[in-house]
Amino acid sequence: MADLNNRVAIVTGGAKGIGKAISKELAKNGVKVVINYNSSKGPAEKLIAELKEIGGEAYAVQADVSNLDESKKLVEEAINHFGTLDIVVNNAGITRDSTFKKLSEEDWRSVINVNLNSIYNTISAALPHLFKSDAGRIINISSIIGQAGGFGQTNYAAAKSGMIGYTKSLALELAKSGITVNAICPGFIDTDMVREIPENVREQIVAKIPTRRFGQPEEIARGVIFLCKDSEYITGQQLNINGGLYM
Repeated sequence: MADLNNRVAIVTGGAKGIGKAISKELAKNGVKVVINYNSSKGPAEKLIAELKEIGGEAYAVQADVSNLDESKKLVEEAINHFGTLDIVVNNAGITRDSTFKKLSEEDWRSVINVNLNSIYNTISAALPHLFKSDAGRIINISSIIGQAGGFGQTNYAAAKSGMIGYTKSLALELAKSGITVNAICPGFIDTDMVREIPENVREQIVAKIPTRRFGQPEEIARGVIFLCKDSEYITGQQLNINGGLYM
């Protein structure tokens, strides 16, 4: 699958942050991109315009991927618009950080639903179409927190580590079909979420990263391209893009 030209991808949560960078990088490589968003209509429409300016083909679909019926609608609209599907990037995610003693049931369930249940929802709808592709790709954006844990992040860590287990198990099931399933585990990436961390805490985090900097969304996006183009013999793996913070 060295040539990505005219392949079709769905990127959940694809309008902002890491998802936006992934959508842009896919489009630059000739992929027709279905940009999924839940509430970010403005950023999605702006990104569509940006991609069209560079000759990319993109289509935005509003859907809450924590909901099975809306996830089915997302896939249906992708097929209706582009006719096929080759790549699914499960990127949608939220945080609701709190120590476990203070963690509400609502914040537990919302994070699990958006970050973990959504990948069941999207892939169960997308898989019949991926089987028709000659090189289907499923890429799950997990997190270093799913590997190492995080203070005040039991809900987020549970969801992101669940993605890793899901990735390994589904990779085993789909290996004979030619569909690869991999996870990317970003470290601390320079997005709006990280910029909201107090400056003194940001400095403490950077001091612990061997490369002494936050990652860039584009670095995660290039990891997605690698797994799309060169992963015929790579499946069930975690691609750690974290500056050496977790090895």
